[in-house]
Amino acid sequence: MTTTLIRNADVAIAWDPGEKQHSYLAGADIAFEDGRLTFVGRGYAGPADETIAGAGLMVMPGLVNIHSHPSSEPMNKGFTDEVGTPGLYNSSLYEYLPIFRADAEAVPSCVRVALSELLLSGVTTVADLSMAHPGWLDLLGESGMRVCIAPMFRSARWFTRNGHVVEYEWDAKAGEKAMAEALTLIERAEQHESGRLFGMVVPAQIDTCTPDLLKDSFDEAARRGVSWQIHAAQSVSEFHEITRRHGYTPIGWLHEQGLLSERSIIGHGIFLDDHPSTPWHTRRDLDILAETGTTVAHCPTVFARRGITLKHLGRYRRHGVNMGLGTDTYPHNMLDEMRLAAYLARTQATDPRSLTTTELFEAATMGGARALGRDDIGRLAAGCRADIVLVDITHPMMRPARDPLRSLIYAAGDRALKAVYVDGRKVVEDGEVLTMDYRAAAAHLHEAQQRVEDRVPDLDWAHRPAEKIAPFTFRWG
Repeated sequence: MTTTLIRNADVAIAWDPGEKQHSYLAGADIAFEDGRLTFVGRGYAGPADETIAGAGLMVMPGLVNIHSHPSSEPMNKGFTDEVGTPGLYNSSLYEYLPIFRADAEAVPSCVRVALSELLLSGVTTVADLSMAHPGWLDLLGESGMRVCIAPMFRSARWFTRNGHVVEYEWDAKAGEKAMAEALTLIERAEQHESGRLFGMVVPAQIDTCTPDLLKDSFDEAARRGVSWQIHAAQSVSEFHEITRRHGYTPIGWLHEQGLLSERSIIGHGIFLDDHPSTPWHTRRDLDILAETGTTVAHCPTVFARRGITLKHLGRYRRHGVNMGLGTDTYPHNMLDEMRLAAYLARTQATDPRSLTTTELFEAATMGGARALGRDDIGRLAAGCRADIVLVDITHPMMRPARDPLRSLIYAAGDRALKAVYVDGRKVVEDGEVLTMDYRAAAAHLHEAQQRVEDRVPDLDWAHRPAEKIAPFTFRWG
C-alpha cells in the first residue's frame, strides 16, 4: 500500500469533531492510503510514498449529490430549456418528459456526459435515479465515481391527451415485477468489483405507485438497511391528484402510510400544504418532515426553468429538515446548482441572511451523506473515504480569496478545480476527466439528439414537431 500526502495546503475544509461541523484549517496536511484518509491536520510525521505540494491549494471533501438522472437528462439540452405546460401549472413532466428520451444507443453517452460533468464540478458520490439499462453497473464502475444505484420502478405511466389533464395507465403486476428486478440489481451493484457501488430503493413517483408497492418497497429498504427515495410534492398537478385520491397532501399521505423516516428522501418536496400555489387546510407538512428526520433532495435548476421554486431552502433548514442537493437536469454542475440554490433561497425569503454558505455546503456534503446512511463521505476526517477535491486558490476568479469557499461557489465555480480523487484515485486533473472520454460521449450525444427529434411528432399527443414545442432562439437562415 502506498501513502499519498498533500503537504501544507494553504487551507483545508476539515471536519471538526468537537463542533460537529466543517472548519477552515490553514497549513493542513492530508494523508491517505488504500482509499481512506489516515491523517487530517498539521505536522504529519508519517511515511509518504507520494507528496503533493499544497501551496496554492484548498482541499475540500467531495460533494454528495443525492438526486440525478444521468441516463436521460443530458439529451434534453436545447429541448426543455424553456418549456412548461401552461394547463399543468408549467410542469414539463407530463407532456414533454415522455417524448424527449434518449434511445438505447445513446444512453451510455448520456451517462458518460452526466458523470463527467459531475466529476468536473467536484461531485464524488452521486445517486443515479434511472430506469435499468444494459451495462449500467459496469458503466458506473468505469466512471471511477462512488455511485448509489437507484433503479426506479412504478405501477403506472402518466400521459396527457390534451395538455391539461393527466391520466394514468395502471399495471400493478408490472410494478411488482420491476421492483423485484430493481432489488436484484441493487444486490449485484453491492457486489460489483469496483467496490464503490451501493444501492437505494426508489419507487419512482408518489402518483404512479400503488399503496402496496410503496409499503412493500419501504419495508424492503428497511430490511436491507438502505435509503428509500420517491419523487413527491414536485408539481401542482400531483398535489391535486393526491389530495383527490386520499384527502391528504403528498407529504401528509406518505406520513399517514408510515413511509417517512431518517432513511427516507423526498425528491423535490416543493409543494407543501403552505406553499402559495397549493394552500391546504393544514399547516403540518414542514413539521412532519422535520419530526420524522426525512431528507428533501433540493434540485433548483430544473424547476427554476419553469418559474417554480422551493420556498425556501433556508426555511426548511431553520425548521430542522435535513436537506441534500441534486442535479436533476443538465448541466450536471453541482457548484452551479449550489449557487442557484443560495440565490433562490435569498430572493424567496427577501433576506440575504436566510441561508448561509455554511448551511449550503453542509447540504452538499454532510446532508447528502446522512440521507444515504453514510458516515464515511462528505467530510475530511481520518477514517473517512479519500474522496477529495483540490481547488486552485490562485486562479484569478478565486481572487481575492478572503473566504475561499465563497469565492469558489459564487465566482470561480468548476474553473478553479485542480483535481478530484475518489477512494484515493485521481479521476480529474486540470479540467480533464481521466476515467471516461467526455468529449467523445458529448459528440455522440449531439448526433443522437437528431434521432430523438425525428420521432417527437409520433410521441407527442398533438403530433407537433420539436421546433414547434421548443422553437429555436433565432430563425435559421
